[in-house]
Amino acid sequence: MGKITFLNPEFFWLFLLIPLAIFWLIYTRNEQTATLKISSIQGFKATGSFWVKMRPYLSAFRLLALSSLIVALARPRTVDVSNKTKTTKGIDIVMAVDVSGSMLAKDLKPNRMEALKRVAADFVEERPNDRIGLVVYASEAYTKTPVTSDKAVVLETIKSIKYDNVLQDGTGIGMGLATAVNRLKDSKAKSKVIILLTDGVNNAGFIEPETAADIARQYKIKVYTIGIGTNGMAEFPYAIGPNGDFLFQRMKVEIDERLLKSIAKKTDGKYFRATSNSKLAEIYGEINKLETTEIEELKFYDYDEKFRPFVILAGLLLLIEIGLRNTVYKSFI
Repeated sequence: MGKITFLNPEFFWLFLLIPLAIFWLIYTRNEQTATLKISSIQGFKATGSFWVKMRPYLSAFRLLALSSLIVALARPRTVDVSNKTKTTKGIDIVMAVDVSGSMLAKDLKPNRMEALKRVAADFVEERPNDRIGLVVYASEAYTKTPVTSDKAVVLETIKSIKYDNVLQDGTGIGMGLATAVNRLKDSKAKSKVIILLTDGVNNAGFIEPETAADIARQYKIKVYTIGIGTNGMAEFPYAIGPNGDFLFQRMKVEIDERLLKSIAKKTDGKYFRATSNSKLAEIYGEINKLETTEIEELKFYDYDEKFRPFVILAGLLLLIEIGLRNTVYKSFI
């Protein structure tokens, strides 16, 4: 049940008339009642004593009726409010994720790939009104999830990201960016955004990153680039042991920041460097704030008027008073 509100609460000021009405009834009571002087009332004590005692309270019906009418004039009603939101200007986002072997480096915990998956999933959940797609790349690239508004599908796809032998190892930044651009070039969204993440230098693929950036700019696609990896040394996988597990050794972290900055600048985006789990989360949080979606909220009000019972009550009280005055109290008792 909705909350009770009053459409015309100013009518409650009329309750100030009630004390005046009570004073007036008391003041004029003797004038309204006929009197008869007799030597004794002994003969009246046994007959009609209840109605005699109740006569001074007859005016209470009128006062209660007046109070009920005042409440009715104030228009009590309940209101149920329902909200409906719709996206007026949405954003299409494609996350291009490097899945080369170096993403298993352990400078982020437990490794770069797992750290990215957690942060990317949080990012998707915070974008309920946008369409999101996912591209993965190493030396080649392919679309893992097309741009969609089904967040459950995107989250499940992020969860399934892993290093495998589907793609030849290497870092084809141009391949990943070009594939992401291809996913967005026909989009009709207000804003088109690519979040390109890599942990290395471009060393594979047949599309140059700068060429892919030019194409993105041509289609008015903004590219946010993220270089993931600590400064200095990190434990990288360099071979697979006899038991099938990766073998690690400390190696220098190399990220082509100049290239990533150039791509971001050319497309009116921004470059970030994620050197830790917390920094990576901060970066996605900042991108989330930079790219906002216009939402229109519609409110629907369902009013249920409650003044009618008070009008009916006032009418009944007046009828009772009039009935008593014209029957029981019509003549002297």
